[in-house]
Parts: sequence; C-alpha cells; structure tokens
Amino acid sequence: MADGHPVVVIGAGPAGLAAAAELVARDLQVLVLEKGDRAGEAVSEWGHVRLFSMWRDLVAPAAEKLLSGTGWQRPDDGGYPTGREWAQSYLAPLAEALGDRVRFGSRVTGVSRLGRDRIVDAERAEQPFTLRVLTHEGEERLLARAVVDASGTWGSPNPVGGDGLPALGETAAAGRISYRIPDLSEEETRIRYAGRTTAVVGSGHSALTALVSLAALAQESPGTKALWVLRRGEVGDAFGGGADDQLAARGALGQRARAAVEAGDVEVVTGFRTAEVRSADGRLVLVGEDGRELEPVDEVVALTGFRPDLSPLSEVRLGLDPALQAPVELAPLIDPNQHSCGTVYPHGAAELSHPEEGFFLAGMKSYGRAPTFLALTGYEQVRSIAAHLAGDHESAARVELTLPETGVCGGAGLFDDPTATKADAVGSCDPSEAAEKPATGQGDCCSGPAQQVELVELGERDRVS
Repeated sequence: MADGHPVVVIGAGPAGLAAAAELVARDLQVLVLEKGDRAGEAVSEWGHVRLFSMWRDLVAPAAEKLLSGTGWQRPDDGGYPTGREWAQSYLAPLAEALGDRVRFGSRVTGVSRLGRDRIVDAERAEQPFTLRVLTHEGEERLLARAVVDASGTWGSPNPVGGDGLPALGETAAAGRISYRIPDLSEEETRIRYAGRTTAVVGSGHSALTALVSLAALAQESPGTKALWVLRRGEVGDAFGGGADDQLAARGALGQRARAAVEAGDVEVVTGFRTAEVRSADGRLVLVGEDGRELEPVDEVVALTGFRPDLSPLSEVRLGLDPALQAPVELAPLIDPNQHSCGTVYPHGAAELSHPEEGFFLAGMKSYGRAPTFLALTGYEQVRSIAAHLAGDHESAARVELTLPETGVCGGAGLFDDPTATKADAVGSCDPSEAAEKPATGQGDCCSGPAQQVELVELGERDRVS
C-alpha cells in the first residue's frame, strides 16, 4: 500500500538535502519538508562561526553530481567556510537543484502509520506513513513509503541546570541567557558583552569558540571578562588535541583558548554544577548544587549541548538507547561516557533502523544527546539509507568512512567526575574494540578520537557538534 508514495525527508539541512540527492540518484521519489523558509535554516543561525572541516569534506558526493548539471562551481577544497558561506554556496544551490522536491515553511508536527496508532500490530508494516504538516496555509496530511528524520537538534539546546532540567530561576532569567555562540561582529551584540562579565557554561568546542571571541573583545574593551564554568573536576582534555588533532583548525581553536586562559583573559571554575540562577542587583549569580555561589555576572552563555525533539514521533515505534536517545545499535559506538577516542565506527542503515520499518533518524538527530558529529558521518549515513530503501542491501551494508582523529583520548563522562583521574580516562578506552574492527581506518582506540565537532546543524551539535 505504501508503493507510489515518496520517501519523506524531514529537514533541509546538510544531512537532509544529501539524503534527497542520494534518493534522486537512485530514481526514488522524494519530498523534503523544511519548517524554515530557506535551506540550511539552522546553519544560517550560526552563520558567523567558521567550520573545522574544509570544503573538501562538506559537499556530499551525490549532491555534487546533482549540482554538476546546473553550472554550480565547487568552492576550493582547501577553504574553511563559515556557516553562512556553507549555506549560501552549497545548501541553497542544492535545494534549488532539487526543485519542487523541497517544500519550505512545512513543519512536521506528527508522524504515524495510516490508520494505526503505535499500539496496533495488525497490517502495520503494510500501511504508509502519515505525516501531519503545518504550513502557512494550514494543516495537511501527507503519506510516505518511508521517513528519514534529519531535522537535527539545533532547536533543543540543553539548559544550564546540571541535572538536565532548567536550573531554578533559569527560565525567569532567559533575557540574560543565550544558548548560542554570540556573534560579536554585530554591533548590538558587542554592546551586550563589551565591558561586562559573562559566564560561559560548557566544555565543548562551542564554548571554546565563545571564550576566544570574548577574550579578543577584552583586548579592545577594558572591563570585559569571561568566566568559564565547567562541570568536570578539571579542565582535562577540554582544550582538545592541539597539534595532534587531524583537523588543524579544530586543534588551533583549543590552543587559542588555552592561551586566553593562561593570559588571564578567561577565569576557570571547575567542578560546578548549576542548581540555581539567582538575580542580584540587576546581575545574575550561578549557584551550584553544593551551595557554592559564583561572582555576579551580567550575561550567561550556555553551550551545554543539544538534545533531540522527539515529540512529533510519539506514535512511531522507536528503538532508542535510554541514556543517549540515539538508535540502540548506534548508541554504544558514540556514548560519550565511554568513547571520545577513535571508536565511532562507520555505520549506516543497519545501525540507524528502528522497530518501525522504513523509519530512520539521520544526521545530528541520530546521535541523540551525544555531543559530536561530522558532516561526513551524515553523508555516509544517508547514502546507506538510500541504498537500503532502493533494495541495494549490499551497498547499504558496505559502509566505509575514515574520520579525522582529535588527538585526545578519554570518555567524556569521566571528566565530569571530580574524582576521576587522567589514568581513569585513558583506561576508559578499550583497545580490544579497535582490534575487533580493524577495517575502519581509524587507528587504535587510544591513539585519538575519531569523532569531531562541527558547528553544523547537522542538525546539527557542538559544533562545531
């Protein structure tokens, strides 16, 4: 019964548009639904941030083939685009090449099986998917033979609260809290942070980017101060692998952040889990779970990661890891409590599947709450998914991908434990895992992580995630 309906892709970001290009290459009918009014809407929102990846790794192979017939000129492979450049020079032309296969202003509010809620087994697999879509004209229902949700996590940032819930007073202080990297090239934003004290909460590359920007602002505007608030007991590997990072721009970012700390432009607070955001004389005070109070600040920049919005999928039978909210087969490969050092093996349709046949999470959303993701990973995911949907199971299973190592090693979750030692972190990598999967091209477990963060929508995480 599902025959004749398109594969619906949710999200016109890097992974979603790459999925559409892969499906078109296999002569499968596809429809992309994007809630925003342009391709790469989320990417454009962090358009001022420069990616760690070069253009070489930011153009999906199937997308390039599609674009080649339009007169599109591929950017220089060695360049590092900003999010804005990535969206304008690649994502927008790709959406245009896909034509009416992409619909903007179409927010998916629900996914289910036609005539079946999630508890009904009878003839379930034979029914097409049904999607409720909210457009500028109203609500409509669309049918699909399969669904690829590549809507990312950008719209669901984690709160300041150390327990995953908004800290007491966090919602009330929303006007002074930003969950995005400030664009200090905008005059209005510069005024907001210049000559003031800002607490940056988070340990990922987004936090490092914000700290480096604030440190530079401090050189121009006396009185500007940055307070780096870490939940982990020590800075540990937060600066990254430096010269050992196989992505030079990512390693350089960590080195600049380290220099800012050593120069005194950034003050570091470790072992602090925020329980309350308290207003005091027009400023904000972060209060820890242990009762400790930090000095008053004028602004808070919360860069604590993202989480998937699963509310539109309440009627879909998902198989998710209870901790990460990632597909159960993928979760062990990306669990930040265990892996940040070269153990994210190539994966595709098999690891991304769910009990609901024909439904897939792809791109950053497939990683759930895991903090790192690469465009390359998303492109390989959707290539495998498209092959699976086309019935080419051999190609779907042949997943080959080598990711650049970060030059650091340790389960990120261990660094949140104030009692954990460096030896504990190194010990969290199981070299036997690498030995069991020698064909990944990623080296042994503790030679350095294969994950990366890239400020992509990828829905896309810590960016840069």
